[in-house]
Amino acid sequence: MAVENSEVAKRRTHLEQRLARLKQWAQSAGKREAQASRRRERLRTAYNRRSKELSRELWEYQLTLEEQNLPEYVFRRKLKERKAEIDAELEPLGREEWQAYKQCNAEFSKQERYCKEQREVLRALEELKEQERSMYELDNRKDQVMTVCKVAVANLAMWVRDHYFPTSYAQATWKRLLPFFQLPGTIKHHAHQVQVELRPFNDRALNRDLAVLCEQINQASPRLPDGRRLSFTIRSSCCVLVAQTRAKIP
Repeated sequence: MAVENSEVAKRRTHLEQRLARLKQWAQSAGKREAQASRRRERLRTAYNRRSKELSRELWEYQLTLEEQNLPEYVFRRKLKERKAEIDAELEPLGREEWQAYKQCNAEFSKQERYCKEQREVLRALEELKEQERSMYELDNRKDQVMTVCKVAVANLAMWVRDHYFPTSYAQATWKRLLPFFQLPGTIKHHAHQVQVELRPFNDRALNRDLAVLCEQINQASPRLPDGRRLSFTIRSSCCVLVAQTRAKIP
């Protein structure tokens, strides 16, 4: 079943959120840039208007001084003093205009940077879309059933080990017990009993352990769900040799 790639979805969500923030920041920067531009234009108009007024007043003041026939140094000093007063009056207006101009440029630069980052994020989203691969969720219910069965078989083997195997097998692992569970043999069904005849090992020590195992099982007399008793025996070695000899005759 097709499912969403969580890592890709997480990356896409992050990029989309980043894109939304950049758009919002760019719009805010554009508004602040427009406000600063209008403020700068208003201050520039006020500065030019006041500068013209003061220039006219300075000209009129100069004419007045000329009519007074003052000495040259007095004339120049008075004119210079008046010019300094005019410059001092215009200086705050010029400073405010310059600050508004710098703010306008700064907000415009921010807006350009945000727009550039938006383009980069859009390219990243396109690349993510091209690189995305379909992912599928596997139905692992069969694996879970097999795992439960394996655990059940392992528990059953450990239970048999603890109840019927010789004491030397108290700490035996599945690898050591496996040869006993893989022994071939025959099963004979009777009315009140099910007899399992096992083929012996080719190892004397294992055969001794197998004999103890069968003896302990028979002493415990376990019963099947239908009530029949379960018993184990070991096929005699001579029967095994005869069977092997017959198998080799062409």
